[in-house]
Amino acid sequence: MKMRNHMQRVLKFMAHGFLAALLLAPLGAQAQDAKAVPASRMEMQLSFAPLVKRTSGAVVNVYAERIVQRRASPFAGDPFFEQFFGQQLPNRTEKQSSLGSGVIVSASGLVVTNNHVIEGADDIKVALADGREFSSKVLLKDDRVDLAVLQIDAKEQFPVLPLGNSDATEVGDLVLAIGNPFGVGQTVTSGIVSALARNQVTQGDFGFFIQTDASINPGNSGGALMNMNGELIGINTAIFSRGGGSNGIGFAIPANLVKVFLAAAEKGDKSFQRPYVGATFDPVTSEVAEALGLKRARGALVVSVVKGGPAEKAGIEPGQVVTAVNGIEVEHPDALGYRLTTAGIGKSAKIALIDKGKEKTVTIALDTAPETAPRDERLLEGRNPFAGATVANLSPKLADELRMVGTPSGVVIVDVARGSPASRVGFQPKDIIVSLNGADITSSAQMEEALHDDPGFWRLEIIRDGQRLRQFLR
Repeated sequence: MKMRNHMQRVLKFMAHGFLAALLLAPLGAQAQDAKAVPASRMEMQLSFAPLVKRTSGAVVNVYAERIVQRRASPFAGDPFFEQFFGQQLPNRTEKQSSLGSGVIVSASGLVVTNNHVIEGADDIKVALADGREFSSKVLLKDDRVDLAVLQIDAKEQFPVLPLGNSDATEVGDLVLAIGNPFGVGQTVTSGIVSALARNQVTQGDFGFFIQTDASINPGNSGGALMNMNGELIGINTAIFSRGGGSNGIGFAIPANLVKVFLAAAEKGDKSFQRPYVGATFDPVTSEVAEALGLKRARGALVVSVVKGGPAEKAGIEPGQVVTAVNGIEVEHPDALGYRLTTAGIGKSAKIALIDKGKEKTVTIALDTAPETAPRDERLLEGRNPFAGATVANLSPKLADELRMVGTPSGVVIVDVARGSPASRVGFQPKDIIVSLNGADITSSAQMEEALHDDPGFWRLEIIRDGQRLRQFLR
């Protein structure tokens, strides 16, 4: 009995001590302890159902239909055969449809989805979880970040999934993925955040994804990746798969980029503009890190800087390494682009650099790429190798539209007509024309004027993908 009373007093003392320690603990420590591993069978039986009921109505199905023409004969389109056979070789049309998902982010019916879900569509419909279906129109789309904003054609209030702060997301956080995989109907899967700042995931320019092991399959594209507060933290976009199914490696576009994209759509912008830096960057490899005396192979190595551009004005120079933007670490060049884009055009950003082993911070102005020279597009005609090519004066703005890397200038080919002399010669969009018959080419007007002469042969110099090529043509 004495032993039992003694143990009770000890346990009571320990309980008081634990409570006192909890009450006296700093608020930061309590906040850190808010995330906890399930400690009992009862906690393991907790359900996501209340969260799903509250939020799933804001996740929709997106049906995109497009009309494509298919030739009924290999001779269709040939002028000779069409002249003699006429309507006997008609082109036939066929309807193609694709299925994806989307998320309602405003009560007025704004829906965020992936660009690849609605790309080339002639008709887009949005189906709600309750079975109702509405027509919609595209307000803004961009294939580089693979996002699109749709407006539902209806005058009513819709359920909304609020946008969360994706920068607050941590590896190991619980998440739910909601979408319509394989067209089977709305499906909810659970998992955790597996990694952050993933790049080299898709063929596009964008390279900053949230990775999750929540099951994502074809049809989930454009759907929601949601945290335990019922907030949208990502738009499910891609999967890593060898057979087309889920292998537990899915990728989502962070909600903070969605916010910037949505703001551009609400303003009525016709295109999504990203900040112009006026510099090029490479990843910091282990060899580069060793050569520069860096402790870790992380950051963005400055390769070149445009004279008079924002980077040069901020004091950024080749050989420096960008390590952070506004206090947030930069893992690679794609992460740098993401951080600057989400900072917002018209604002400024603080860039942390390592310069010759020393750390420093500079401030860079964030603005759109300028059109330093009027593009003055001209379709080249006549008896010459360039006939059928459209050329323009190159500027940072045009280079951004054409997705040209580096810091090019001069006259660039922006389009080549199919079957034209320029096409047969092999000219391609983004070819920069440097010189023609020994004369430097500095403007599209000069280029057109130089083609009026017919020298019998053409000696030209172009730059393609950074390589300087010389050709002689007759």
